Amino acid sequence: MTLQDQASQAVARRDDSPAGLIKQYSNSFEAVLPSHIKPATWVRLAQGALKKGKRTGSGQTELEIAAANNPAVFLASLLDAARLGLEPGTEQYYLTPRKVKGRLEILGIVGYQGIIELIYRAGAVSSVIAEVVYEKDVFRYQPGRDETPTHEIDWDSEDRGKLRLVYAYARMKDGAFSRVVVLNRADINRIKASAQGSGSEYSPWQQHEAAMWLKSAVRQLAKWVPTSAEYIREQLRAVRDVQNEGAQCQGPGAPEGFAPRSIDDVIDAEVVDTEHGQVDTVTGEVLDPDDYDAPPAGFFEQQEQGA
Repeated sequence: MTLQDQASQAVARRDDSPAGLIKQYSNSFEAVLPSHIKPATWVRLAQGALKKGKRTGSGQTELEIAAANNPAVFLASLLDAARLGLEPGTEQYYLTPRKVKGRLEILGIVGYQGIIELIYRAGAVSSVIAEVVYEKDVFRYQPGRDETPTHEIDWDSEDRGKLRLVYAYARMKDGAFSRVVVLNRADINRIKASAQGSGSEYSPWQQHEAAMWLKSAVRQLAKWVPTSAEYIREQLRAVRDVQNEGAQCQGPGAPEGFAPRSIDDVIDAEVVDTEHGQVDTVTGEVLDPDDYDAPPAGFFEQQEQGA
């Protein structure tokens, strides 16, 4: 058998199904996944996500059809999820079908749990509180007077009414509270109107309305708390610099009256995340995948060749 025949057979055996593509480019995803996530587990989750949702007459799910219709967009969405270290096909990172020129394609959307995961991962927050408020709930909060909202729910009620408000805040590890974000229906409607494909039958805005209200609030909260792993590195650098400064300026030759700074004197600098590009470097806002730059041409092929 000639080399050409062997190559032809290899191509014929190659699994170009969406699940097969995930396995085929697993090295590309591994290259951008955070170190605390096991690539093999993440790949299995991504493959399993394709099996969720409505099935068509052919036996395939709508996600499988959408992924097969435009593999490049599908892989780019997974790449975004991998860069963020979020689980695709969950409320951390939605994989939803959308119609483009009459054909289904994959749209990746960061969910509210994904934003909360990024906030926790930064290491400065001990807890995040995010809740929707319905018409029959009791809600009180006055900025400048109340540290946190008062939210009373009648858990025995079978009907809490329509969605009315959503709020989110964080308790920092030093015991302080972050800014409290409160959004009403008018705020949510403005956000929804600016979201691509929000009117589609496949949009999370249609299928998971409360979750998208929560995402809107948590996304605003992300402007006021660290969401980047770079935050941890900055804190470690600050500790190291303080310790080095103290070691160099103690003992013989130290300036008279000099007192080394304590770690409490270190002021948090602006957090800049340039490694992944998924968090706005000025506001800390987690961006939707449509705001990301697409992976450069040949990215997956280069990763595969370098593996």
